[in-house]
Amino acid sequence: MTIYFYKVWQPYGCFSNFSPHGIHIQGIYWPTVEHYYQAQKFVSSTDAAIIPVIHAAATPEEAAALGRCSSRQLRRDWDLVKTEIMREAVLKKFITHIDIREVLLNTGDEILIENSPTDSFWGCGANRAGLNHLGKTLMSVREEIRNLLSLTVIYE
Repeated sequence: MTIYFYKVWQPYGCFSNFSPHGIHIQGIYWPTVEHYYQAQKFVSSTDAAIIPVIHAAATPEEAAALGRCSSRQLRRDWDLVKTEIMREAVLKKFITHIDIREVLLNTGDEILIENSPTDSFWGCGANRAGLNHLGKTLMSVREEIRNLLSLTVIYE
């Protein structure tokens, strides 16, 4: 069975980057993965001044809108680093929050798909033929957490 997720209030909504599960990365607390991800687009760019504005955004929707503004200059290496930045944040989220880590682990080996009708990079897009990088990231994180937990059991 494939598990589709998208909106925070729907089943498996905790898989969304908009879910209210904050993370600490590099000594900074971010209210959501979306806040962190959108801010990282501007590290070392001429528009880096937007980073604290994104960080302070009242909602992940606001953070996303700020980060998606096409008039701002993205960091030069963004296309090279964006999937690793997302993976780091998603891993941190599921290591930090035990309740949603259990939700992720309880999906077993099911395929996870972000059912975004508008994003065919991170999600499946309107035609469900998108790249689903967020779903793939979650499945990779699920496997890494399983491996970490099995090592913990072995060495206890």
